[in-house]
Amino acid sequence: MAQWDVAVIGGGPGGYVAAIRAAQLGLKTAVFEKERVGGLCLNWGCIPSKALLKNADVVNAVRDGGAWGLVGADAVRFDYGAAVDRSRDVVERIVGGVEGLLRDNGVEVVSGEARLTGTRTLEVDGSEHRASNIIIATGASPRVIPGMEPDGEVVITSREALARRSVPRSAAIIGAGPVGVEFAHLWASYGAEVTLVELLPTLVPLEDPEIGRLLQRSFERRGIRCLPGTRVTGVERTAAGAVVRTETGDQAGAVEAEVVLVAVGFVPRTAELGLEAAGVQTTRGFIDIDGRMATSVPGIYAVGDVTGKLMLAHVASHQGVLAAEAIAGKAPPEPDYVQMPRATFCQPQVGSIGFTETGAKEAGYRVRTGRFPLTALGKAVAAGHTEGFVKVVVEEETGQVLGIHMVGHDINDLLGEATMVALLEATSVEVGFAVHAHPTLPEALKEAALAADGEAIHIARRRATPREGAATA
Repeated sequence: MAQWDVAVIGGGPGGYVAAIRAAQLGLKTAVFEKERVGGLCLNWGCIPSKALLKNADVVNAVRDGGAWGLVGADAVRFDYGAAVDRSRDVVERIVGGVEGLLRDNGVEVVSGEARLTGTRTLEVDGSEHRASNIIIATGASPRVIPGMEPDGEVVITSREALARRSVPRSAAIIGAGPVGVEFAHLWASYGAEVTLVELLPTLVPLEDPEIGRLLQRSFERRGIRCLPGTRVTGVERTAAGAVVRTETGDQAGAVEAEVVLVAVGFVPRTAELGLEAAGVQTTRGFIDIDGRMATSVPGIYAVGDVTGKLMLAHVASHQGVLAAEAIAGKAPPEPDYVQMPRATFCQPQVGSIGFTETGAKEAGYRVRTGRFPLTALGKAVAAGHTEGFVKVVVEEETGQVLGIHMVGHDINDLLGEATMVALLEATSVEVGFAVHAHPTLPEALKEAALAADGEAIHIARRRATPREGAATA
């Protein structure tokens, strides 16, 4: 029977990072993974999708080549299969790199599907292993809605969508969260007729509503049909693909499409993991954890999507570090899930951290906001991408920045600074005082912070008229 200090079940961004950090801290560590390390994110999510989205940027730049003096751009042919090949090459390079990191840190990778057989034991393909500590990092799978079960051809999930070597002529995308809007942008860039159906009132409904409304206007200008506030009542397969039945208020509708992408979130991978045998408590399938990533059973931890805290790869990685350090006897600070950066990579991109204006008020804060449009930003004008804005949410009494919300071309490059603003609990005065290089995108964050205090330099201020009570000389 193999014996480990730390056994990590699952080799995704939470699992492999936890394993490497545990090994760095001198713990004998193994990762148990039934497929390749990297999990859904590296193999069939974050990485291949971002590679394809980069191809979409190039396609759109070439298609608009006339504006840049590119002659003959209208005769260019776009090969989506080549884009998919490039995305798989990117996956190979990154996953291979992770495998090398695990080897270099002395982490053993055990191939197979592990399940708990007790509080300190797990079984893999008939072989038993014992560990002083176990970290569960099994991730999540796309949610399946009854009546919309994927068949891999007509009704698909993001995994099948990433494996396709051709763009559908028409697509109905159910769900306008990050996955939905990214595929809408990607497929529309290659000429697909796309309809987005979202139950909630705006696209990217977990973001600031202003951002969702701007994104909808942007998409609709490109011919992407958007149906927010719309319920899907059924999906019927047809000879040409499928018909998606919808209801918007009391109005029934139908969307015909070659392909239906169901992008309505994820569910935890906890079935048949043996949680009951170990006594690990769950809520709606997600594993309950405390601020140290510890479960209800001493010595068993959980990180990543399987905890349901915030289903983002970088959050999983951060949790993995915290779990490893807790096992090693350190006392890392508990994570603040509100102040975790969130990024969506359609164009225009959407990035945010912290409270929305509404969320801050609901949390009991008195707030003011500052907003700076990219139409007033030199870098954006020079780059030809002026669609979007940066908005900051500031606590009235202290001036602390509670949230930053952004939409614009490549705007997620600002998230690094936004994260530091949140970590250091910076005020709008401090962000506005900091000197930013010109011309750069981050100047928009500086100006938005200044705007919160009524001091933005590059926004025209409307003067009050005598009728509005302004003093006159």
